[in-house]
Amino acid sequence: MAAGPNQPAPGLADDCFSCSQEAAGDLPPRERVVVTDHWRVAHAFDTSLPGWLVVAPRRHLLDLAELQPDAAAELGPLLTDLTRALRQTTGCVKTYVILLAEAEGFAHLHFHVVPRMPDQPVDERGPRIFARLGRPEAERIPAPERDRLAGVIHEALAR
Repeated sequence: MAAGPNQPAPGLADDCFSCSQEAAGDLPPRERVVVTDHWRVAHAFDTSLPGWLVVAPRRHLLDLAELQPDAAAELGPLLTDLTRALRQTTGCVKTYVILLAEAEGFAHLHFHVVPRMPDQPVDERGPRIFARLGRPEAERIPAPERDRLAGVIHEALAR
């Protein structure tokens, strides 16, 4: 049975940002850096740091313990591959992989995969990297640049 106009698609929640993106259909490159059977990778929309990625399950989950075995098995290699691609494309020295999923409207399980640059200021390292998220519009990476970065990262993954 298909979801009606006011009902979420099966496995998606109607009051969830990640689910609304998943249900949107034809997403721009920045919202589909990688799409697998279980995961969708997007470039963060409100960051001033190029290459800040968000990895979210394609169905509505609130807790890591809810992952099915096949989705869990896909996650480790995906995070590893994304780290390698970010090293190639951004020149980062490592990535931070962070799971919190507690911000209002963003409880859907998701991982931040954040490039830590060699020249990253000390006051923006570790958990303080979140200073680069939730930035005012004028400081955010513009959509066309996020699309370009998504393409570059996607190509690095294919190599």
